[in-house]
Amino acid sequence: MIVGIGLDVVEMPRMAEIVATKPNFIKRILTPQEWQVFNSRKGQRQIEFIAGRFACKEAFSKAYGTGIGREVSFQDIEVLTNAKGAPVVTQSPFTGSVFVSITHTKEIAVAQIILEKKD
Repeated sequence: MIVGIGLDVVEMPRMAEIVATKPNFIKRILTPQEWQVFNSRKGQRQIEFIAGRFACKEAFSKAYGTGIGREVSFQDIEVLTNAKGAPVVTQSPFTGSVFVSITHTKEIAVAQIILEKKD
């Protein structure tokens, strides 16, 4: 049974500006493993990565019903990739199944999260 759906959109130019002016923002958003992936990329690929992860974490918090804040932080949620390169939530406070999709254009990154519990 689906117990939550979350969607978030991030503007790439805004994310690029934040990354350029507030470098601590990156470590606030990304877990240590996500940070390693971020550092392995260059230029626009870094912006796409962090924008996608930011959108995923915001979408997760919406699906979870709490928003980012007291109950769930950016560090509580980790989104890596599987062997085929698809995004997977590898860490979260949710005990059921988590489905994630990320897409982006030059201007925006979008993420959707679906939370499911077995009956």
